[in-house]
Amino acid sequence: VRRVAATQMNAQSSRSHSCFTIKMEKRKVEEVDGNQKTTMLTSKINLVDLAGSERASKTGASGDTLKEGAAINKSLMALGSVINALGEISKGKQVHIPYRDSKLTRLLQESLGGNASTLMIAALSPADYNHDETLSTLNYARRVKLVENKVEKNEDVREKEIRQLKEEIEALRAKLMEG
Repeated sequence: VRRVAATQMNAQSSRSHSCFTIKMEKRKVEEVDGNQKTTMLTSKINLVDLAGSERASKTGASGDTLKEGAAINKSLMALGSVINALGEISKGKQVHIPYRDSKLTRLLQESLGGNASTLMIAALSPADYNHDETLSTLNYARRVKLVENKVEKNEDVREKEIRQLKEEIEALRAKLMEG
């Protein structure tokens, strides 16, 4: 359930992050030497709407709304730390990735630093009043661009080896046919 509250910056301010996960499976049935063999390819898409960071002085929040803003900022800071660490690893450095520092980073661990493609869409405000927030968001997005993931199909090791051997056999047969 998405929670909203009015602040001085936004009449419908989101008070939480929203995560929506779509899991897909592709099954392929093959006849191999008279036996049916089923291979499965799985994929997962995480759609995440992050609540924006807030400056308490600008929002005029108090009570529960202020506490929610602090929790939002804390999880965004944890996510920023993970993104920074992943960016450093992409540069070849060895650093600890603090996935366990927040529920959000733990939930997104596979999407951020695993076998995944990551896309970030940043929502910006054209208002002069929000210049600092807009600049902060752009810097956040720039750091996300530094993260490099290696995307590969997740397949059973034996099935992968069998597939590679079959491809090698076909390539060798093709060479024999040529000459």
